[in-house]
Amino acid sequence: MAILKTPYESIVKVQDIATGRFAHPETAIRLGLTEQLPAAAQDAQKILVIGIDFQNDFVVPDKSQVPDGEPYGSLSVPGAKEDLEHFTRFIYNNCDKITRVFLSIDTHFVYQIFHGAMWKDENGDSVAPYTMITPDDLSSGKYRFVGGNPVIAKQCVETLAKAGKGGVYIWPYHCLTGTFGWCPETQLMQMVHFHSAARKTVGKERPVPTFKGTDIYSEMYGFMEPEFNPKGDALINKAVLDVLMRTDNSANGEPKFEYDQVFVGGEAGSHCLPESVRQILKRFANYPEFTQRITILEDCTSPVPGFEQVMYDSFEEFKRNYGVQIKKSTDITL
Repeated sequence: MAILKTPYESIVKVQDIATGRFAHPETAIRLGLTEQLPAAAQDAQKILVIGIDFQNDFVVPDKSQVPDGEPYGSLSVPGAKEDLEHFTRFIYNNCDKITRVFLSIDTHFVYQIFHGAMWKDENGDSVAPYTMITPDDLSSGKYRFVGGNPVIAKQCVETLAKAGKGGVYIWPYHCLTGTFGWCPETQLMQMVHFHSAARKTVGKERPVPTFKGTDIYSEMYGFMEPEFNPKGDALINKAVLDVLMRTDNSANGEPKFEYDQVFVGGEAGSHCLPESVRQILKRFANYPEFTQRITILEDCTSPVPGFEQVMYDSFEEFKRNYGVQIKKSTDITL
């Protein structure tokens, strides 16, 4: 455990986690600069911490749980507040060992295939959230695509249906770029900036986020590629690969991996987190020496209600097939 001069409570206000309350990070940065820790670039053992979609729309309570006029999350995940406290404490407790914190940021616009504005029903109204649009719905004319190329939209619906996903699922408007819901949770960012200042992350160790989800014709649960991906590697998020792999890869094409350990937390444990991990594992399935370095912090993620079994099954799959470790953040000593 890191021996820091700054108390955790001086960086993170637990009572303000997942409330939307904002404090300028100047104090956290100043405190970080007073710590006598080595620069992250000097780490002999490099450790990466990945935070998946810890954004206000997923972590702040939903509209029914906050007073009128107060900020709320469009797709709030119960348990997210506790997840964030555990995640920030993990970074704090291991501040001297963690080389880099890497965040994914779900980034959407109004007109995307999983938002109601892209579709009309038989009455000419936009399709309501939590509607599944199936191939039969398109054939019958129950729903029609109005936001772009209907041929590509039909292909997306049919592809997802064949994959056992039913079709295109309509979500509430969420993580719209530049909005409150799109922004990373404020107390998490206090800790991220404290770590950056304390570890002098001036190079490739900087906590630069990766943005996902801007493709018009597909949702993007994982941070490496969209759910519907007819373009293959053309839509692969190279920013993730740039983080995971070293630039001095060998001439024979075998990848060299940047980090000795990778820890993952985020929201939701039933959707974007397991899909992000699955995409890493899929790409590097032939390199167990890397996949076995990955640990999911099970107390730093929660499922969408009703999808608990999806989370448990995914974690068991990762553990059984790839050697991924599933641990509580409090059980880890770096």
